[in-house]
Amino acid sequence: MKTSIATVSISGDLREKLAAIAAAGFDGIEIFENDFLAFDGGPREVGRMVRDHGLEIALFQPFRDFEGMPEPDRQRAFDRAERKFDVMEELGTDLVLVCSNVSTAALGGIDRAAADLRELGERAQRRGLRIGYEALAWGRHVNDHRDAWEIVRRADHESVGLIVDSFHTYARKIDPDTLRSVPGDKIFFVQLADAPLIDMDLLYWSRHFRNMPGQGDLDVTRFVRAVAATGYGGTWSLEIFNDQFRGGSPSTIAADGHRSLIAVLDAAKRAEPQIAIETRPMPAPIAVKGVEFIEFAANETEARDLSTLLGSLGFSHAGRHIAKQVDLYRAGDVNIVVNTEREGFAHSAYLMHGTCVCDIGLRVEDAQATVERATALGTRAFEQPVSPGELKIPAIRGVGGGLMHFIDDKTELAQVWSTEFELTSQSAQTDVGISHIDHVGQTMNYEELLTWLLFYTTLFDTHKTPMTDVVDPSGLVRSQVIENSKGTVRITLNGADKSSTLAGRFVAESFGSSVQHLAFASIDIFKTAAALSQAGFAFLEISPNYFADLQARFGIEDVFVDQLKQHNILYDRDGTGGEYFQLYSSLYGDGFFFEIVERRGGYNGYGAPNAQFRIAAQKRSMRHAGMPRA
Repeated sequence: MKTSIATVSISGDLREKLAAIAAAGFDGIEIFENDFLAFDGGPREVGRMVRDHGLEIALFQPFRDFEGMPEPDRQRAFDRAERKFDVMEELGTDLVLVCSNVSTAALGGIDRAAADLRELGERAQRRGLRIGYEALAWGRHVNDHRDAWEIVRRADHESVGLIVDSFHTYARKIDPDTLRSVPGDKIFFVQLADAPLIDMDLLYWSRHFRNMPGQGDLDVTRFVRAVAATGYGGTWSLEIFNDQFRGGSPSTIAADGHRSLIAVLDAAKRAEPQIAIETRPMPAPIAVKGVEFIEFAANETEARDLSTLLGSLGFSHAGRHIAKQVDLYRAGDVNIVVNTEREGFAHSAYLMHGTCVCDIGLRVEDAQATVERATALGTRAFEQPVSPGELKIPAIRGVGGGLMHFIDDKTELAQVWSTEFELTSQSAQTDVGISHIDHVGQTMNYEELLTWLLFYTTLFDTHKTPMTDVVDPSGLVRSQVIENSKGTVRITLNGADKSSTLAGRFVAESFGSSVQHLAFASIDIFKTAAALSQAGFAFLEISPNYFADLQARFGIEDVFVDQLKQHNILYDRDGTGGEYFQLYSSLYGDGFFFEIVERRGGYNGYGAPNAQFRIAAQKRSMRHAGMPRA
């Protein structure tokens, strides 16, 4: 199995693109003609440069407006093709993509197009070259891979084959299973792309909004299965046109592309084991049972402040690490670790970001398999020396360079708390009714959001929810949730465009992406709120106007509204009667906060309608002491 990516898919000049593509692990490239034309060296130099990076040129593209032209345009099209063949020979590639004609001068007719392709195939064959014909979704006469295949079939030439692209198939709402009847040896090349479902002009959609498989809404896995079922054994490639990617980091975009391609091929093979794909050996997507722990990095002074805040949330000090300055706090099934070590990863995280969440521990089906799959997909494993008596816990790098450790029930890792901590009898702390971690909120710059979405959905057995725009008084924050089917892990990814938003300020002030909030689940939000009041918890104060509007929106009783208002509890209701309750802490540090939620009646959302009112309240609380209020 060979992998490739079109040079148009990533930013930079040709040298930068090749370096990033090779470093990501691809076998080859589709060289996009504009990248070649913009380069200041000749085709032989480009070919050598590609091969010096350990890559091959799998495809030269595109050759436009060829078939079905009237004379004298037809002859000029063949003359243009001969010049392209000259370039291909010097580049050292044998396959060119001919896309269906979009010219207003083009004449229709399958037989006419087939005759032109047959003649072109004859010319190509004399040079040892091949022609791949692709139906553009906006082609003037040919915009369906079924018609493109019929043209190739009638051309009946061994040097003429079909090129298929998942975007063009889905853009035309064509069932990819129609490809299963095409002979695999007549499919010369396969291009893959995903995209969000947007109702707009097809050409504009394609040129600006494609993304990597798994980042959009198209069922690229099903497309791969259909193609592979033909017996296709050639290169699998990515062709992505995306404005954000064009301005992004070449190395990041290339790495994301390789991860997405390996993952979608793996998913297709697992769904249909008999298809002809030689996939990279790796464990299946990892089942997550829940969040095992959250670790904060802090210094001694800030750790005391954090301990006080945790105490007001109903957490008790539950243990001290056997070899390190690390304390364990517990409430319900939630484990919070506070690390004040003066060396090691947590200390480095503290020096870089201040008090922050430096590590997320997940309880998974198989901890070692998790790291094996992660590294097969291009994620770096993490190790640091362990002290006598400590366990070697599998770990990888995650969002913002933070860590993710993995605990399972099948190894000694199941005993991590009794092994690594001197557990104490928990002090008589008020039980506020916290049961577990409902979700973890990670905040990042918007351009990172698709990267981390892909990270989670390719590594774990999870799915993504539709993207939501969260209204901040200073701009929009885009939010998307990664969750599993059982709801045992929920991770909200919040992408900020502007540093003036609360999320953007957090990223700027803490010098990078990180966990900005933790949401704990309550078994009874009103009892929890009452207990928190007794414990001295500092609630985020919500505007009285919000509660007056609640009554009008939902038609709820005065007594119920008064209960919500008394404890600053936000409320939402879905269309099936599910209810959601939220209360928040005041901001801590550079914008971190805690949330407590209760879900009733199968509510599966995250209170998105309440976000703008929560953010407004948080921004009010950020005013400096002495600042006059309007």
